[in-house]
Amino acid sequence: MSFSVFSYENLVHAVSGAVGSVTAMTVFFPLDTARLRLQVDDNRKAKSTPAILADIIKEEGLLAPYRGWFPVICSLCCSNFVYFYCFHSLKASWLKGKQSAPSNDLLIGIAAGVVNVLVTTPLWVVNTRLKLQGSKFRNADIRPTNYSGILDAFAQIIRDEGVGALWNGTFPSLLLVLNPAIQFMIYEGLKRQLRRGVPRELSSVEVFIIGAVAKAAATIVTYPLQTIQSILRFGQFNKSTGESNLLSSLRTIRCLLINRVRQFGMLGLFKGLEAKLLQTVLTAALMFLLYEKIASGTFKMMGLSKNHYNKR
Repeated sequence: MSFSVFSYENLVHAVSGAVGSVTAMTVFFPLDTARLRLQVDDNRKAKSTPAILADIIKEEGLLAPYRGWFPVICSLCCSNFVYFYCFHSLKASWLKGKQSAPSNDLLIGIAAGVVNVLVTTPLWVVNTRLKLQGSKFRNADIRPTNYSGILDAFAQIIRDEGVGALWNGTFPSLLLVLNPAIQFMIYEGLKRQLRRGVPRELSSVEVFIIGAVAKAAATIVTYPLQTIQSILRFGQFNKSTGESNLLSSLRTIRCLLINRVRQFGMLGLFKGLEAKLLQTVLTAALMFLLYEKIASGTFKMMGLSKNHYNKR
């Protein structure tokens, strides 16, 4: 197959993944709001997800669970476009038409994740700040911010904290490339098992279930680092000085993990997990369902559906 056709296929995967993720995140966005509040607001008592959302609505208004929707959607769209494009581009280049294996999917997923983190971390830093701006925190030490939008947030962060602050949380994010890598490894593996060598389009129910299973496993394994990532992106912490960036990042991650365990016990590392699992599992399942349907429909229109299923 020519290089130009590979490029078309990669573009279809990237656009399908971006559209699917944006739609799914919009549907389940309030669950992500509950998760983020529990991660960064140490003094907020862990409750059930509906109770957390009820508190937020009571204190901040009916639309509060959707605060920061636009920057999150922009970041998610860019992030998933980059990840899906890199994943399928690397997979096509590496495998050259052969069937993949779980180990290949994991390595390709890690490589795609590294590229994605380095390119899109500034967007996620800004959207974390905007999503939490105006929130009523239980922790009085959290400093208020005043950003008028995405561009203003970029400008203020660069002016007040330096360009490097846009990559806050990059080190745990690089460690967290295991999350989508594990997710895609399990998803692609389950998909191959369901097909058992017979090229076919999976049913909507099959795609939804394997997408949910894959994301649940990846989330549970990596959740403590996701909590640290959210705290670092929010920027409400004291940085170590006089050390290299790598040593400073390692020390900061270690201190945040230790402090959380001291305050809340080992379960403190999983504070907000219920909301995260609800949000991320349902979002990922719906995202994979939409992604597969959009990609499948596009490939059929392009006359590439047979080759598409044989390759995967």
